[in-house]
Amino acid sequence: MNIGYDGKRAYQNKTGLGNYIRSLIAILTQHYPQHNYTLFAPKQTTLFDASAFKNVHTVFPETFTGKQFPGWWRRRGVVKAIAGSDVDIYHGVSNELPVHIERTGVKTVVTVHDIIFERFPKTYHFDERYVHRHKIKQACKTADAVIAISKQTKADLVNFYQVPENKIFISYQSCNPVFQQTISAEYKAIVKKRYHLPNQYFLFVSSIAPRKNLVLICKAMILLKDKMDIPLVVIGDGKKEKEEVKKLMQENGMGNRLILMNEMLVSKEAAFTTAADFPAIYQQALALVYPSIFEGFGAPLLEALWSGLPVISSNTSSLPEVAGDAALYFSPDNAEELAHQMLQVAGNSGVAINLRNKGFEQAQHFTTQKYADSIMHVYQQII
Repeated sequence: MNIGYDGKRAYQNKTGLGNYIRSLIAILTQHYPQHNYTLFAPKQTTLFDASAFKNVHTVFPETFTGKQFPGWWRRRGVVKAIAGSDVDIYHGVSNELPVHIERTGVKTVVTVHDIIFERFPKTYHFDERYVHRHKIKQACKTADAVIAISKQTKADLVNFYQVPENKIFISYQSCNPVFQQTISAEYKAIVKKRYHLPNQYFLFVSSIAPRKNLVLICKAMILLKDKMDIPLVVIGDGKKEKEEVKKLMQENGMGNRLILMNEMLVSKEAAFTTAADFPAIYQQALALVYPSIFEGFGAPLLEALWSGLPVISSNTSSLPEVAGDAALYFSPDNAEELAHQMLQVAGNSGVAINLRNKGFEQAQHFTTQKYADSIMHVYQQII
């Protein structure tokens, strides 16, 4: 088979959906090298290199209009490129399909990560909600198969949009295989020096947005101000919310305990933008703290499990699906509860060791082989 993909996120998103498609391509080419994989991307960047895989190539806009209006090309112009290619299946990996793709005769799959905007409408502008809703509903109607990344997302698609259950396949993702590798002490030291990492730190990996709830970690750290002096390293960026948490920490005399890696000059280097150094950052942390209010999956949890990093997670949505009994949980509106869990990991090596052991065991449910098999199973059902 030749399988086509919406490649925008691979080339333009540093985290989240970008990591999803980059990992998916790496994993499928590893476990199913007999197939060909074609990405359709509106713009080329250095975030993804198709030439690193012998059976992957990318189609970019060729016309003046397509190059000048990449958003239009991705939504509509790409249909002509898909029709002119030899792909058997087109997979929209981020909640949408190109308009009128059904006219090409190519089989289609769409992955829906979440419909959080339906659960938390006040955190989205009206026009955002309208566009997201329209794209997802249309994609689910058009697609031959819908992939939900968790039971939570499948239930939401059925309950909110009445998508037929028999059309939805649950495919638990794995993560980039680099997180499964044990990083040498020598390279850890290089990374520690490169990013000026402290000897001990908690880790937060996500965009800095209201739903991601970084402010709760800051509130917990303030509660622990006189009990421990362990900073928080943040991989992720934001605007208004980032400034709010910086102000909160500074007002409490803890500005130096909030380390925002995206504000460092070194974050512009390839080893950071491509996440190549992330496994070494994970493997030197004390614990991953993930206070999200709601998630369709929660990939950083899985990256932490594979990295042997203890997980402290909120107890909502799909997150217990991912971490199982290999995490310490807290309510995402309870700073005191989070502070207690952070203190548990920091002050009791036995707790940390137990979480690491359980984490490796839990991660086996999300191997790259299982992930690749589940995706390929969907393709085989519709071809």
